[in-house]
Amino acid sequence: MTSSIGDYALLADLRTGPLVSSDGSIDWLCLPRFDSDAVFSAILGTPDDGRWRLAPVDGVLEHREYEQDTFVLRSTWSTPTGRAEIIEFMPVGTDRADLVRIARCTEGEVRIEHDLRLRPEYGASSPWVRRVTDDGEDGDGYLLAIAGPDAYVLRGPALTPDNHHHAGDIPLAAGEEAVWDLAWARSYSSVPEPLDVEEALATTRAYWRDWSAQVEVSGPWADAVRRSLLVLRALTHTDTGGIVAAPTTSLPEDPGGVRNWDYRFVWLRDSALALEALLAHGRTEVALHWRDWLLRAVAGDPQDLQIMYGIAGERQLPERELDHLVGHLDSRPVRVGNGAVDQFQADVVGEVMIALAQLRDAGVPEDDFSWPLQRAMVDFAVERLPEMDQGLWEMRGDPHFFTHSRVMIWAALDRGVRACSEHGLDAPVEEWTRVRDELREEILERGVSSETGGFTQTYDNTEVDASLLQIPQTGFLPYDDPRMLATVEQMERDLLHDGLLLRYRTDGTDGLEGHEHPFLICCFWLVEQYAHSGRMDDARSLMDHLVGLSTDLGLLAEEFDTVDDRQMGNFPQAFSHLGLIRAADAIEAAEAALAAGAEASDAGPLADRTPSA
Repeated sequence: MTSSIGDYALLADLRTGPLVSSDGSIDWLCLPRFDSDAVFSAILGTPDDGRWRLAPVDGVLEHREYEQDTFVLRSTWSTPTGRAEIIEFMPVGTDRADLVRIARCTEGEVRIEHDLRLRPEYGASSPWVRRVTDDGEDGDGYLLAIAGPDAYVLRGPALTPDNHHHAGDIPLAAGEEAVWDLAWARSYSSVPEPLDVEEALATTRAYWRDWSAQVEVSGPWADAVRRSLLVLRALTHTDTGGIVAAPTTSLPEDPGGVRNWDYRFVWLRDSALALEALLAHGRTEVALHWRDWLLRAVAGDPQDLQIMYGIAGERQLPERELDHLVGHLDSRPVRVGNGAVDQFQADVVGEVMIALAQLRDAGVPEDDFSWPLQRAMVDFAVERLPEMDQGLWEMRGDPHFFTHSRVMIWAALDRGVRACSEHGLDAPVEEWTRVRDELREEILERGVSSETGGFTQTYDNTEVDASLLQIPQTGFLPYDDPRMLATVEQMERDLLHDGLLLRYRTDGTDGLEGHEHPFLICCFWLVEQYAHSGRMDDARSLMDHLVGLSTDLGLLAEEFDTVDDRQMGNFPQAFSHLGLIRAADAIEAAEAALAAGAEASDAGPLADRTPSA
């Protein structure tokens, strides 16, 4: 049995994201990219599907934390004979992929135990492993494992082969340390040179702290916001600019069920929303990097726009099942690839246009490629306006006219019109304005319930959907509009579950069996709605509760199981962290507006008058 989802720490080198449990086991590692085949897949099966456990013998974890504003993980252990410290990180700023683990004895004596099981191809194969002696080097050389195109090189105190895995029991006395570096390479290329670990650690610390120092955060949730911004950066591929939705696949939304998806790809929607959060905190360069990724991914065929792409802009993401893996909490199938790539989700262009408008408003000029692409994307949205879609949540049932999707098409047109009027860009603005205004009338006529007075999930039902909380975020209408207040009232009746918000009622209309847990970004959207509609006490209370659901390392999965008090879904989830950032910003903005209103009121009605001579 592997650890629970929320028990893991994320390591990061801006290309991949391994997960290490609190008992010292790296149970998930894809090399060299987020979407590469995993060499450690124990989180989706058993230890024999690949893992690397390193911990003091008979050790008890006392505390673990990230070194300030980094993804360098530091764990403190006690044993009957002494104490130890484990430092783990992935070097940033190199052209190679390494995972470094440093064990130090800080008191008495300890023994560091290893269980290394290299299992490429998601645990489906075993590599050919041998020990190689470095010519001219002191020590025992290195362990070399080869499987097809991949090679893994482990340097450090020697481990002993034992029935398809490698074990070790390394004694350390106070003041002594041992270092292991697992490096990836192409099997047909040269073996990576030994890593200067001390230099790599210093460079990695400096990178994360320099990046974090350029972010301004404040308020009671500043630490959570800063960590969430760091998570968004960690999920951004340094070479391509693509932002993955999560570094994992098939961590279940419904334990034992089929709601298991691969999130190691770049959704246009998720990335656009992440950009908004990063832009709000001054990280314009990340947004520009993503815009360049978008231009390459969509390239010369915006009329064939996809909802997601591979990390480098790949279009083919076929979904398949890994039958040899039993799944986390026996949740099957385990999937790689994502069949939703072929869905039509009409809202995507709206989210992208909103994010690019914010980038433009931040002072980044359009070039001769970026604006023509946006024009083509708006034209794409208009051309497909008569079509039903699968909605924000990628439902695998029948398509509908989702109200949220229609509002996002409106937002795409609105940002296009504003780009022309406010920035002097060229487009068929009269036609776009006409379609935008007609669409608004349609939404208010067909997307509002005559019974409740609130918005509906689709034009043909009276359900509510948490995606409707995004309507005022687009500027379609104010947060305190009576139709939004009625929508929230129905959500509180139908979708609140133990104080947290479900996406929608899983009654089979989404084409899947089973149910799911409250969805964290939806809960953060509710915080935002409360704050901007004057319910400040409710906003603060829910925000405190949500931040309290974070792991000891400040990480959030996709959903939260309120019954068993645990994180569920892929982890850590960009959606959840960008939602946290938005919610904190919303409360701060609402409080500032209230303070400004109070100040104006205290100044009195004559405050703005010029005194007479």
